[in-house]
Amino acid sequence: MTYQKPHIDISGALSRDAHKVIEALAPRTRWEIFEHVTRRAYSVGEIARLMPVSRPAVSQHLKILKDVGLVQEEVDGVRHIFRADPRQLAVLRRWLDGFWDQALDNMKHLMETQDD
Repeated sequence: MTYQKPHIDISGALSRDAHKVIEALAPRTRWEIFEHVTRRAYSVGEIARLMPVSRPAVSQHLKILKDVGLVQEEVDGVRHIFRADPRQLAVLRRWLDGFWDQALDNMKHLMETQDD
């Protein structure tokens, strides 16, 4: 019997929204900023003090996270407060669930064909 490597087709399966979320979280600094705002709400200045990044850089990262729906912004006087909005992560979760369903189906098929 010849071994045939299972194929997982993810081409085209990644929705536009999921792609935007992955792209937004790709830079390590942005990922770390997102991790902070998942714990509690922070102002730009508070995040800048936690990380070796300038306030303008933090603002740019937060704008990108906000544009893809990963954070919400609340204005309190001159302070801009950011908190995570995990609803957009559901888009990524659905894609990952589909990916693993297909991978497990391929593994099951491989195991069934090896028994023959």
